[in-house]
Amino acid sequence: MKVAICGAGISGLALAHRMHVHGWDVVVLERAPGPREQGYMIDFFGPGFDAAEAMGLLPGLRERAHPIAEATYVDASGRTTANLSFARFAATENGRLLSLLRSELEAELRLQLPDGVEVRYGTGVADVHNGPDGVDVGLTDGSRLAADLLVGADGIHSTVRRLVFGEECRFLRYLGFHTAAYQFTDPVVEAATRHRVCLTDTPQRQMGFYGLGGGRVATFTVHRTPDPALPRDAQAAVREAYGSLGWLAPRALAACPPASEVFYDQVAQIEMPRWSCGRVTLVGDACGAVSLLAGQGASLGLGGAY
Repeated sequence: MKVAICGAGISGLALAHRMHVHGWDVVVLERAPGPREQGYMIDFFGPGFDAAEAMGLLPGLRERAHPIAEATYVDASGRTTANLSFARFAATENGRLLSLLRSELEAELRLQLPDGVEVRYGTGVADVHNGPDGVDVGLTDGSRLAADLLVGADGIHSTVRRLVFGEECRFLRYLGFHTAAYQFTDPVVEAATRHRVCLTDTPQRQMGFYGLGGGRVATFTVHRTPDPALPRDAQAAVREAYGSLGWLAPRALAACPPASEVFYDQVAQIEMPRWSCGRVTLVGDACGAVSLLAGQGASLGLGGAY
């Protein structure tokens, strides 16, 4: 039995691991030319943590995790307005919580992939013929792939979902925000945010900072906007939306990389009445995105794949 998995993100890689363990011939299709380093810090717990433990991933993930002492809200001058101890937060999960970058979770999943799993970067899905005895998949390189099952693990803007279930507008619920994430090097910002999640205490928009060590900083942004359309230039959009913020924001915005290195998207949910059709099914954000702001997408994606 052969499965084609569209998407080499968290859900797709986890599913590839599990399908191979269960004896399937697995090929993963990813339209990006290689692994993507963009993304943001996540608090990884819940069903995904349980699945990662069952898959033997926890030792590697613990090595990649970043120690976070507290979450802190700060005003324009850097004064703390509120904070929360991460130890108290972790205690609610009996310590079964890790803070790590999405890219690091993906990297560990790639590292632990069985040798028999084929991953094709730079190859997406162009068309799908969903038959009673199998699925015929047209690829963006002009070739075709026959499989017993096609799984769309290709995120909130899933190509597989669009081709098989209908246009995105039928299932996407825009929540009124845009979000961005990127990494940069600035020893001053890194020292000020080391072992902390620092969030600007600002209405309608917010920047968050995490010191990663070695002068590296991960930042994410979220701001309210009624227009779901994405900007042509993510770097310019981020600088315009957050340019008047204080404290560390000016340094972070000055170091914002080119648009190609910035993760930028809508904050939205995916709501579907069913997730499978014949020999095609969906997993992760492609069928059940809870939105980035819910903070459980990675965990639900990995748990759902398992």
